[in-house]
Amino acid sequence: MLSYQHAYHAGNFADVHKHICVYSVSDYLLRKKSSITFIDTHAGRGSYPLAATETARLQEYREGVERLWMTRDQLNNPLLIEWLDAIASLQSSAKLERYPGSPWWLGHRLREQDCLTVFELHPGEHRHLSEESVVPKGREKVLRRVHGDGLAGLVRSLPTTTPRVCALIDPSFERKDEYQEVVEAIIQAMRKARHAVVMLWYPLLPAGRHHAMLETFAGSGIRKIWRSEILREPVGESAHGMYGSGMLVINPPWGLDERLGQAYEHWLPLLGDQAQHRAEWLVEE
Repeated sequence: MLSYQHAYHAGNFADVHKHICVYSVSDYLLRKKSSITFIDTHAGRGSYPLAATETARLQEYREGVERLWMTRDQLNNPLLIEWLDAIASLQSSAKLERYPGSPWWLGHRLREQDCLTVFELHPGEHRHLSEESVVPKGREKVLRRVHGDGLAGLVRSLPTTTPRVCALIDPSFERKDEYQEVVEAIIQAMRKARHAVVMLWYPLLPAGRHHAMLETFAGSGIRKIWRSEILREPVGESAHGMYGSGMLVINPPWGLDERLGQAYEHWLPLLGDQAQHRAEWLVEE
């Protein structure tokens, strides 16, 4: 099923939740000199013009990144300020005109010793990705674009030639089978690279299929699993659609939970009076 195109939702509250986490994780990892391989299993595009037909149709970015962008001069949280500064570097003017996709968040700070592999199965989205630059100028050789199944590609890519590896898994979850497919792929991946840092985004939907997925992870034998969920409204009051966004991080860098928790608490008031952040260690040591 290849109907999903993220351009319709670019910059929404779930993107903000996800990409603040992605930025923070990669920031921690890039502080060490040893090389790292980043893998993006469901890449989408490198960036999204907010005036494009798809993005302008729903304008979900107005309740997501735009609210943070409009208040950036009043923010006092270091992580949010750094994150917005990164977005500003992508703009051609002082206005918010483009929102970066996950390949850019993983690739825009790559060093010579690092590499990035991005998978995209949708032919149209892969074409867009192939036409964009998501790594620093002169670092094109460290980027590999693959038109194919990202979950299978992740497992095949491990172990990597670099001493460290970090993967972002961000499916559309249009099919209910994707929840189990994600679990199976991550368990296989962790068997091949127990040290891997893995980030998984998942939607909070009324059907509640993410609960079984999280329970499976909790009993999988994988250690060090932390999760963060942003709820726009109380559970159960939304009859249709996504009421929240979830991030699961395996082997999170030390201090990530506190750093993200502080940033998300600063952001919550912009989402509305009923918004809340809940986080916990699904599995500790």
